[in-house]
Amino acid sequence: MKGTTHAILGGVGGLVVSQSLVTDPTQAAILIGVGCVAGLVPDMDIDGKLSNKITFSHKIVRTIVQLIGCFLIFQGLLFEAKEGQIISVLIGVSLFVLSTLIKQRHMLTVTGIGVLVAGASIEELWLSLLGIYILIASVVSHRSYTHSLLGLLYFAFIAFYLENAYELDGIFWTCILGYSSHLIADLKLLPVNKRGVKLFLPLSKREF
Repeated sequence: MKGTTHAILGGVGGLVVSQSLVTDPTQAAILIGVGCVAGLVPDMDIDGKLSNKITFSHKIVRTIVQLIGCFLIFQGLLFEAKEGQIISVLIGVSLFVLSTLIKQRHMLTVTGIGVLVAGASIEELWLSLLGIYILIASVVSHRSYTHSLLGLLYFAFIAFYLENAYELDGIFWTCILGYSSHLIADLKLLPVNKRGVKLFLPLSKREF
């Protein structure tokens, strides 16, 4: 199922919630937007279509690390103290070698760490939980845990604290509907899907 379809289904979930709560236009627009995002979240896993769109290009990060490495090597050669030269050059060379190992899949892990640290620094529990979600998504295969009921349950915790943080009624159920719509749309029961989702991981690897 295409990402735009998942976003639309999630947005419909937000619209349903807004209509049931009889919200004003502004709140309705917010809920629809939240629903669109929630409908895309399960595809944040390592091979999902969303992961590359929310992270920096590994080529940019690799270039930055290489430039820092070159700077340290050049700076090390200018040190008067021999010990300082060796340390600076070694660090520079190490960074340069390390940069060659950086792949796009590592960017999702870096993003998760960044979100987790940001959530802890501003004391927003939902953001920290989201960072943990992204970290987990960065190491699991596509259509596995993020596409399971366990993933839905974890995201429900994020949604609960998100709603409490902004005191906006409807966010919790919008997130639940948006996330659930993604799982339903990816079921093998639908003729457009060749693969299904393993809803009951880790208890069962059966696809539905």
